[in-house]
Amino acid sequence: MKQPNKITVYSKGYCPFCKMAKATLNKLGLRFEELDITNNAQLEHEMKQRSKRRTVPQIFINEQHIGGNDDLQTAFRSGELARILERHSTAA
Repeated sequence: MKQPNKITVYSKGYCPFCKMAKATLNKLGLRFEELDITNNAQLEHEMKQRSKRRTVPQIFINEQHIGGNDDLQTAFRSGELARILERHSTAA
């Protein structure tokens, strides 16, 4: 049985790159959990620990770090995003 991918997006409310990344995921019909770190030091620390990066957004598919908006857009255009989604959904 296929399990849906768990997509997590760490973001800040005022971030235009976060909005672009979420718009792309929505356009693709992908459900995701948004973790707004704007005023949440604990979530911000978690994001930095998981991604080893300080900027938002940071996007994860299951436990695989995709990166920020530029990384997401590159993965989408190259077809890598589709491969990641397919690989994870068939592995369950």
